[in-house]
Amino acid sequence: MSSLRSTEYVLAPPSPHMVGDGFRVHHFFPGNAPFDMHRLSPFLMLDYNAPFNFPPSMQPKGVDVHPHKGFETVSVVFKGKVAHYDSAGNSGVIGEGEVQWMTAGNGILHKEFHEENFSKSGGIFHMAQLWVNLPSAFKSKQAGYQEISREKIIPQMIENGTVECIAGEFNGFIGPAKTHTPIILLIIDLKKSGVFNYSLPQNFNACCLMVEGNGIWNHKTASPEHHLVVFQNDGTRISFEAKENSKLLLMAGEPIHEPIASYGPFVMNTQEEIREALNDYRAGKFGFLN
Repeated sequence: MSSLRSTEYVLAPPSPHMVGDGFRVHHFFPGNAPFDMHRLSPFLMLDYNAPFNFPPSMQPKGVDVHPHKGFETVSVVFKGKVAHYDSAGNSGVIGEGEVQWMTAGNGILHKEFHEENFSKSGGIFHMAQLWVNLPSAFKSKQAGYQEISREKIIPQMIENGTVECIAGEFNGFIGPAKTHTPIILLIIDLKKSGVFNYSLPQNFNACCLMVEGNGIWNHKTASPEHHLVVFQNDGTRISFEAKENSKLLLMAGEPIHEPIASYGPFVMNTQEEIREALNDYRAGKFGFLN
């Protein structure tokens, strides 16, 4: 019989800081966590912009041109809109309830801002960004995007709620995101007293962000709003009961058992590869973006 996983940590949101002038984030891991970058592999970093009211602005707020190499960024927008541009000529808008999955691969320049109309009107902005490692075999892959629009996200009905499967599988439904290692990314919406049960491989590292509401994990661990629960790898099931209307972001994946060398927006396997990435960036090999 499968067993419920224990909770290893319940992490309160760290003090927020600004990324650029458009993202007010709680940096959950790795920097503020009681564990290193390997503990939640393949996930490297989680930044969470809890609901924040940005005033109207004629100049869109955000982050100007910056590089990425060797990993993926997954941006989940709960409220507001994000416009993005890159050195490969791609651009677009991530709307409410949508996801952008960017593979930095062999290097890309990128910038992201509040979408123009949202900036002019102002309002509540709410999103999460997850960094996902790539195995060494894919760190030199051509950079690219997966735009996961509302039309591609099909809510799966459960008792007293819905589950949106972005990556992996839920009740036979396969999420639209294509991943380089086995990954599960679910957005769960529950009404008060709703219950979410899920089975996953014991070797998968897993955590869950309490986006809205609160509840109880595995019949005993309280999960307050905006907290992150990290599960131990001691079982194959998790169970959540909502104490009020709740939204959760569940992240789970097979760990990548490779060395990690990181420097800012570069994540490689060795320090020599980091130096090469820096040299490539300075030499203009990531392309150009104004």
